[in-house]
Amino acid sequence: MIGESQIAELIKSYDTRALTVSCIGSHSALEVFDGAKDEGLSTIAVCQKDRMRAYTHFRRIVDRIIVVDRFAEVLREDVMNELRMSNSIFVPNRSFTTYVPYEGIENEFLVPIFGNRALLKAEERWAEKNQYYLLSKAGIRTPMRFSSPDEIDRPAIVKVQEAKRKAERAFFVVSSPSEYRRKVRERIEAGLISEEEVSKAVIEEFIIGTLFNFNYFYSPIDGRLEFLGADRRLQTNLYDFVNLPAREQLEVNILLQNIEVGHQPASVRESLLEKVLEVGERFVEAVREEYPPGIIGPFALQGAINKDLEFVVFDVSLRVPGSPMLTTTSPYSKYYHGFVLGVGRRIAMELKRAAEQNRLKEVVT
Repeated sequence: MIGESQIAELIKSYDTRALTVSCIGSHSALEVFDGAKDEGLSTIAVCQKDRMRAYTHFRRIVDRIIVVDRFAEVLREDVMNELRMSNSIFVPNRSFTTYVPYEGIENEFLVPIFGNRALLKAEERWAEKNQYYLLSKAGIRTPMRFSSPDEIDRPAIVKVQEAKRKAERAFFVVSSPSEYRRKVRERIEAGLISEEEVSKAVIEEFIIGTLFNFNYFYSPIDGRLEFLGADRRLQTNLYDFVNLPAREQLEVNILLQNIEVGHQPASVRESLLEKVLEVGERFVEAVREEYPPGIIGPFALQGAINKDLEFVVFDVSLRVPGSPMLTTTSPYSKYYHGFVLGVGRRIAMELKRAAEQNRLKEVVT
């Protein structure tokens, strides 16, 4: 693991009056760059050569582009050196952790990362101290998990990696062992999933409730947790399929998938905010114990609020969650700062304050 002393030495060599914010050009990079520009910081996008259009199009917020053949080439020494020479702080997003091996992130990527680089892999279900472990330590309710398809005795959601797109999971809902086997067989025959990935699938109780992603930011500089806002995800081909009349839904013979393609802003009933804040604070404390120094910056808890007004969490994002509508539609950041902001600007504000107070080493690893 790249150590604290190595990063501290890098930070000493930086001109902290000319910091640059860098990010893999994918997932949530635009909101990161937009927030950085709002705070007067320069930006660098590391772009795959066949996925550059958005970053050449929105040139107001992208100062420089480093072009690579594959995102994993961010580990190349010449790329890392260019980032370091630009006084760059790297912001991890989901594409970073999807396309760059965790071993490389932890042991080779010698660039200061905003956040806790050791914590990134806890998002993966194969990690020893993964998100389920952390949620349990925090005393946060999660869906009941089935250790075998034969245990399914109620509506359950199956989470299995897609065969062709490793960044996507092919969720589907079942209510019995026989329905599980039928739907697995259909999806394997259609090429959506593989036998190997089915063997690693997670089967959870399906929570009946209203879906929310709650987006938080923990600030080591201010020593507090902020609730930045909520959103809901738009998913194909499920989301608008359910708007068809029931008769037509039954007549259409297609395999439903849950592929996230967009976001919707959401607000939370004011009387529920206490629970939202409490759950976030408990999670921060659990992570601090298990992954010191704990959470730095943004994270999200994804789940559903049921009829008993209980928040059940079934997924965690331990980096920039990717909720660009917070920049313009969430009221909660205004309650803290007097103006509406998104995750990108909040990161930039934290970096600037840390630099001004000579505390950058507290927000990077």
